Parts: sequence; structure tokens; C-alpha cells
Amino acid sequence: MHCARIGGNVTSDKLLVSERFPRSSQYHPEWVASSVSGAANSLWLTEWLATALDLRPGMRVLDLGCGRAASSIFLRREFGVQVWATDLWFSVSENIERIRDAGVEDGVFPIHADARSLPFAAEFFDAIVSIDSFCYYGTDDLYLNYLARFVKPGGPIGIAGAGLVREIESPPEHLREWWTQDLWCLHSATWWRRHWERTNIMDIDLSDTMPDGWRLWLDWHRVIAPHNESEIKALEADRGSYLGYVRLVGRRNRKTKLADQVASVPAQYTKAPLLRREES
Repeated sequence: MHCARIGGNVTSDKLLVSERFPRSSQYHPEWVASSVSGAANSLWLTEWLATALDLRPGMRVLDLGCGRAASSIFLRREFGVQVWATDLWFSVSENIERIRDAGVEDGVFPIHADARSLPFAAEFFDAIVSIDSFCYYGTDDLYLNYLARFVKPGGPIGIAGAGLVREIESPPEHLREWWTQDLWCLHSATWWRRHWERTNIMDIDLSDTMPDGWRLWLDWHRVIAPHNESEIKALEADRGSYLGYVRLVGRRNRKTKLADQVASVPAQYTKAPLLRREES
């Protein structure tokens, strides 16, 4: 990837172009830059994840934590799926403008919702994807049981995003200046596989780490966030020892019964003596 020019206006035709991601490389760098919603190139990660999914035209897909909906637009344009672009932090009003301008209003539907309070019917989706956001809520031991109910039995759930090549017990010296408490949500592909596999909710198709993912992470920051010196220095010092991109794909096990989701408990007050002496 060519990164000779960083910061300022993104104008070079070579910026954000990678032979590894031919679909993503067709998108204009200014559009990609204007759609930034996180610390990763969402198109690269979506294209990488999509190679492990059997996406077909007309399928209903939940794009969970979609940010500014670039990944949702990409999925609609490239695979012809219908996408529910769901996010808590970013404006649905902004997203619908971006969706309309991309010409995919007929198949991308922006939704404002918390990942823990989704407004969808059970088994509504054929597939669920999450690009560089799952670590913010998916580490919860109970979350997969909640999320899996929204995909049809046998349907895939796939995640891709920043993570670890190997687990960290305590931040190594070269990462300590950059490492903050929220980064403990980052995990390795092996960790994510165990996290899902032990529940028997998902049959795991794959869990892996992107080859030289740290280089793409670094390239992205040099172009999009050149002033984020602490993260750039951390990536340069780490060189893939710990930091990288991870991917996990599984299919909802048809035989596993999901635990009932408790939304509220019926309240019925029964009057009783407060202290033992009140019984007499």
C-alpha cells in the first residue's frame, strides 16, 4: 500500500489500494475517509470476513455496530444482500444520507439500537456480521446466547476487527504508554474461538489472524489519523508480536436450545412479618 502522503486531503489514486482487497480498492479514497468510524478500514475487514461467508443476493444480514454504514453499503453493493445497518453511537440520519448517495437505499436500512437491546424478531436474519465493534460487547459471557436468537438455525455469525496475536497477561514494555483500560477487550482468535465454542451455541467454521494485519493497521492510521502518534508508535514497536486483526466465523448450532432471555420479572408483593417477634 502506498502511504507517501499522509494527513490533509486524501487525493492520491494509490491511497487505500491493496492487491489483497480488490473489491475495497475500487472505492474512492475520499469516500472511504469520509466514512471513517473507527481505528480500522471497515472495507478491508468486511471483504476479508466475506471470503469466509456464503453471502447470496436477497439474504437478510445484520451489520452490528456498523458505524457510518460503509460496511453495510459495501455488503449491499458487492453481494446484493439486504442489510440492517445497526449502530448506537452514530447518527441514522447521517447514515441514510450516505446510503442514499451510494444508491443502495432499497437494500440498506439504518437502525439506531444498542447491541444489547436489538429490535428484531427471533431468527429474522440469514447472517450476522460485526466489523471492528464486537469486542465492545461480545466478551460478555451471556451475549452470544442473546445474539444467536436473531439468526436462523444454521446461519452464520462472523466478526472481524482489531485484536491480539496472542493473549496479554500484562502489557509489554513497548505497549504500556499506549495501553489503556478499555484495550483489555482485545483478544486473540484462539480466545474468541474458545469463548464461543464452549457454549455449544456455535459450530465454528474458522478463527484466524490476518497475515501482517499489523501492517495494514499501521498503514490505515498513517493515512487517516497521522496525529495519533501513540498508536502509530505502538504498532511500529510491536511489529505484529501482539497486535493484529482477528476473524471468527461460526454457525448457529441447530440442536442447541438457547436460554430464555429474561427481560423482566413479574412482581407480586406478599406481606410478611419483618422480625421474628412480630409473629406472636
